[in-house]
Amino acid sequence: MLRKQFRLDESIVEVASTVETDGSLPLQANNKVVLSLINIERETHVQGGGGSAGSFTRAPIGHEPIYLNLFVMISICFAGNNYLESMKFLSNSISFFQRRPVFDHSNTPELDDRIDKLALDIENLSIQDLSNLWGVLGGHYYPSVLYRCRMVAIDPGDVRDQAVTITSAPEAAVGA
Repeated sequence: MLRKQFRLDESIVEVASTVETDGSLPLQANNKVVLSLINIERETHVQGGGGSAGSFTRAPIGHEPIYLNLFVMISICFAGNNYLESMKFLSNSISFFQRRPVFDHSNTPELDDRIDKLALDIENLSIQDLSNLWGVLGGHYYPSVLYRCRMVAIDPGDVRDQAVTITSAPEAAVGA
C-alpha cells in the first residue's frame, strides 16, 4: 500500500527488530516502516457457543484452540533529517489500519486458512509505558504506534473424536 501510494521502487515495510544485539539499528530496518512482534498474551474472554434448549451439539474431544493477542509495533526508522518523512509514513500507516481494522478472507484472500480473522486496535501507552517499552527493547526511540491484534487462534488440529452434548428438552415437550 505505501509502496504504491508513494511510487517507491522497493518495499518500504520490513518485518524485523528495531535493534541489533549491539544496540544499533538493523541494516534492513534503515529508512523503513518496521513491524515488530512485541508481546503475545492469551485472550481470556473467549465465549464458547452453546446450543439452544432441547438441542444436540457436537463438541470436539481433544485440545481446544488457544486464542492469542499479538502486540505489534509499527516503528518508522528514518534517520537524520528525515523526521518529516517519517511522520508521513506513520500517519499513512495509521490511516491504513483505521480504514481496515479487520482482516478476514473476504478482504484479504491470502490470509492463512487457519485464521478466521484478525482485528487490530491501537493500544494507548502512557509516556512512562512507552519509555519502559523502548528501554526493554534496548533501542533508541523511533516514532511508533502499538497495535493489539486480537483473536489469533492457534488450533492444534488434533481432534480425536466428537462428543454429543444433550441439553434438556423444552418444558412444552415434556409429557407430550
